[in-house]
Amino acid sequence: MSEMLLDTSSPLTRDDFSLFQLPQTFLVDLEDLDRRWKAMQKQVHPDKFSMAGASAQRVAMQWSSRINEAYRRLKTPLTRASYLCELLGSPIEAENNTAMPEAFLIEQMTLRESLDDAQIKEDFERLESLVQAGIAQRQAQCALWLDGRTSAQPQNAAQEVRAWMFLDRFLQDIQKRMAQLSEVNP
Repeated sequence: MSEMLLDTSSPLTRDDFSLFQLPQTFLVDLEDLDRRWKAMQKQVHPDKFSMAGASAQRVAMQWSSRINEAYRRLKTPLTRASYLCELLGSPIEAENNTAMPEAFLIEQMTLRESLDDAQIKEDFERLESLVQAGIAQRQAQCALWLDGRTSAQPQNAAQEVRAWMFLDRFLQDIQKRMAQLSEVNP
């Protein structure tokens, strides 16, 4: 990729994909994203403007912060999927919309009970593997629904993202319990 030039005359508010000159897709080449981020940061890093006036330094800081914010959002699959759903008119609204299909909620209750019953490392590893498989399935569905794009798919992707968020939090709980177990039984 040739040196990327950031048009700092365009608004800071444009979407993250446009900022990095990437198509609005769930599947992103992370190495390409990383190269673009580094090239853009090289252009606007506040240290580069240390001899410029206060106004130029402030603008550089704003651009640097905006680029970092967009990079963090796009480099992580879950936040990228959530952001893409929002751009496509189906915001996740996880704080307000916790409605999930009954079968999914029953599965979550069963997993929680299994976590409560887990006693040994193998129990936690089995649960971790199950949840990671569920997350991988959600990622694959998001890729199909977000990158295939028919009118109903962003709504379906948003539902998958909400389920993925549940699983991601549960995975963190499993890993926390595994760490506690290893502290007790080194």
